[in-house]
Amino acid sequence: MMQLDFLTKLVARVRREPPASAPQPPIVSKGGDTVLTAQARELLRELNCAGLVARVTVRWNSRMRTTAGLANYQHSLVTLNPKLAQFDAEINKTLRHELAHLLAHHRAGRRRTAPHGAEWKQACRDLGLPDEKRCHDLPLPRRKVAPKHIYQCPGCRIDIHRVKPFRRKVACLACCRAHSRGRYDDKFRLVKTK
Repeated sequence: MMQLDFLTKLVARVRREPPASAPQPPIVSKGGDTVLTAQARELLRELNCAGLVARVTVRWNSRMRTTAGLANYQHSLVTLNPKLAQFDAEINKTLRHELAHLLAHHRAGRRRTAPHGAEWKQACRDLGLPDEKRCHDLPLPRRKVAPKHIYQCPGCRIDIHRVKPFRRKVACLACCRAHSRGRYDDKFRLVKTK
């Protein structure tokens, strides 16, 4: 009986304490409700943006490689790269950067805005990022992919190399501008050569 009691206490202690040697990822629960979601909501609450406060969610995405973060307007979702944990202040900065996208889109309503245009810059200033750049300069590993698809213009014979194939009809822009007043012309439709 005493041995069973000892084992029960040991198992309970092991379940509560994470191993000290393993590096811990940023705080994330299964449902995506994070400490960062609460922080994002607080930032938006300070800007009197109640409509967005209720909808915004922050999640980590371990599939991200070179992207620091993404903002999804449709779902009011900010997705962050877990590799940001390696860099001290980048989690907070990237969170604010992506929130600025959501905030600018929310403020614009139905009006269309440029992704890193004037509305976004104003939202960055409101969130405490006065001189924010559109791209990060973090040393995240980049992957080079060789282009597998080669297309050629029948007019000027220029080769166009692509990683992914075109999904619709595409014509040579230079030839269409020179001979068709910039309109699509099937005579200059790119032909796959490889």
